[in-house]
Amino acid sequence: MKIEEANKLLAEADLLVTESEVTAAIKRVAEEITVRLKDSNPLLLCVMNGGLIFGGHLLTRLHFPLEFEYIHATRYGNDTKGLDLNWIVKPKSQLHGRSVLLLDDILDEGITLAAIADYCRSQGASVVLMAALVEKLHLRKVTPGMRADFTGIEVGDRFLFGFGLDYKGYWRNAPGIYAVKGK
Repeated sequence: MKIEEANKLLAEADLLVTESEVTAAIKRVAEEITVRLKDSNPLLLCVMNGGLIFGGHLLTRLHFPLEFEYIHATRYGNDTKGLDLNWIVKPKSQLHGRSVLLLDDILDEGITLAAIADYCRSQGASVVLMAALVEKLHLRKVTPGMRADFTGIEVGDRFLFGFGLDYKGYWRNAPGIYAVKGK
């Protein structure tokens, strides 16, 4: 994508959720996670690259002992269509007997998060929970009725970017949640 195209994309996009609304949603999710996990010594796994911004903002609001790692599994790369799951970095910590919380930018169809959760369970995690900054509301989930355990923002079925979500590798750094015009 050329710089002109990237700038036009943002200029024409619909701002769905402002930065302050995103911050308020992350604060609420942190409170929910604290209630559920504060006494469980959890391992938080940030799904790269999308979960980085959400995870960073969330971690500073979790005031209890936890361990943190990143993992990198992707179906998209810099494309807009998902392919097979590609593991770039698997968890390094032992998962056996642990409460694991997956942190990701979005729960769309759930294929990537479901595969990562299955991997964690296969490694003996006692509990695997999911936290997503954004959850798309549609009926194409990999498992009917699939939901994140902790969700910051619910949106309709549009192509999103900003606050960790990207469009062809660009605009993860946009301060709110935007929808591509016409998509």
